[in-house]
Amino acid sequence: MNKVPMTVVGEQRLRKELEELKSEARPSVIAAIAEAREHGDLKENAEYHAAREQQGFIEGRIQEIEGKLSNAQVIDVTKLPKTGKVIFGVTVELINLETDDEVTYRIVGEDEADIKAGQISVTSPIARALIGKEEGDVVLVRTPGGDVEYEIGSVEHL
Repeated sequence: MNKVPMTVVGEQRLRKELEELKSEARPSVIAAIAEAREHGDLKENAEYHAAREQQGFIEGRIQEIEGKLSNAQVIDVTKLPKTGKVIFGVTVELINLETDDEVTYRIVGEDEADIKAGQISVTSPIARALIGKEEGDVVLVRTPGGDVEYEIGSVEHL
């Protein structure tokens, strides 16, 4: 399996979710199944079928998270030397050369990406265009809406 890059915060978030699923959600569903069994006939018991379905979702999510964590390559960008180069985990300030709008993005793993929070996936078109470039470089980003030119204003290791 390929290693998947992940930030320290992303790993902590997944571990927390895994712990909640194992310690809270799984036992509550098991209790719901046991309670539904007490109601009798399982063929026509909607509570039982709903609880079993919920158990399937929880077990699936637990396996998914464990798989991601086992293949994760956790990168702590604060421990890397600051070179001004855009790499995984850095926070980049971009200036749109047409509109002079400034945007700030943090390049994170695929599972951590949240555009509303300013976190873009390392596999996104913007991040792919930025990786390897340095502060002051002009970058052409090919987007579905057309090509956009950005200047890299700053690169921070936060």
